[in-house]
Amino acid sequence: MIRAFLRGLHSGPVAEQLQRFVVVGVLAAGIQLLLLWLLVDYVRLNYLVGALIAIELTIILQYMINNVWTFKAAKIRGRRQYFVGLLKTNVVRGTAIPIQLVLLFALVEFGGISYLLANAVAILISGAYRFYLDSRWTWDQ
Repeated sequence: MIRAFLRGLHSGPVAEQLQRFVVVGVLAAGIQLLLLWLLVDYVRLNYLVGALIAIELTIILQYMINNVWTFKAAKIRGRRQYFVGLLKTNVVRGTAIPIQLVLLFALVEFGGISYLLANAVAILISGAYRFYLDSRWTWDQ
């Protein structure tokens, strides 16, 4: 199953979905970094608390865009199904939050990298995990 998935990343419908997922992810990552910067530098929150808030806000944004564009063939319709899908993507991405926060912490505290650059690296690494689970479970692909 994983081998077939990996082969499909190069061509076919999965490749198009992955490309769109990456575009949405890059947009959301930019927004997440902006929110993180605002929350840390202007609101004066701890960088981990700011990251948690920024992550959740961009989870909601990504779900909305992915539902109408990335996974449009499997678009979730109806109010109840929409919120079930939002709950599913929150579970998927919620399980990715510890991965992202641990990477962020390690890169900042042990790697001496700025929190914004460290967060960008953590987003990239946790992105593959999120795509696989979202495509398989949230949108039943």
